[in-house]
Amino acid sequence: MNLERFSLKDRVAIVTGAGTGIGKGIATAMAESGARVVLAGRTRSRLEETGETIRAFGGEALVVDTDVSDRAGRAYLVATTLETWNQIDILVNNAGVNVRTPPEDYREEDWDQVVDTNLKGTFFLTQLAARHMIKRNYGKIIQIASLAAITGIPHIPAYTAAKGGIASMTYQLAIDWAPYNININSICPGYIRTPLTRPVEESDRGAYILNRVPAGRWGEPEDIAGTAVFLASPASDFLTGQLIVVDGGWMAGG
Repeated sequence: MNLERFSLKDRVAIVTGAGTGIGKGIATAMAESGARVVLAGRTRSRLEETGETIRAFGGEALVVDTDVSDRAGRAYLVATTLETWNQIDILVNNAGVNVRTPPEDYREEDWDQVVDTNLKGTFFLTQLAARHMIKRNYGKIIQIASLAAITGIPHIPAYTAAKGGIASMTYQLAIDWAPYNININSICPGYIRTPLTRPVEESDRGAYILNRVPAGRWGEPEDIAGTAVFLASPASDFLTGQLIVVDGGWMAGG
């Protein structure tokens, strides 16, 4: 096999939520694979740290601080990318928030915050990027979903609804955009060690989760990054509309 099929050389990738965790891991791996990477998120200082990591090994990174739940923020991100590098080849929708509360006590404002970022923001940013991809007859879109898209997890009703929506959206958009040579797939991470999951890992449930994972450990952002690079590369050209579970065997364990 020609390993150049896994290269991202000359590609431009937008990665949202690139300041920490899974997003940082994916952005760094894509830069290592040759892509020029747009680092998007709300906290500029964290994005700059990711950018410094990438530039240290000779990679190219552009920091754009923005909020994907905001219409103007999404438009600014896409416009800035096109003004700087004149193309969008890859979009990784990783930005997300979560509010953990029993469903009987869940507040409407928390629901709106989670869904506006994780689902609405994801769709409308994807729409903006896809309009450009359709014109170029090429694109790779990678959604970061969750085990919550395919199984129940306590106390995260809005997050579960949003990630389930992303999974369904992946199927639907794959059909609509396949004629334009656009691949869209979702990665469903298991329990990955990130700032978002730290409260769970440090809670009583953390020990249960560790014992439940056949691999015997929590995942790391790098465990997701390899799958993302594959999905962004020419090696995945015939793969679209799929949910790829990366969970250390959690779902296989029943």
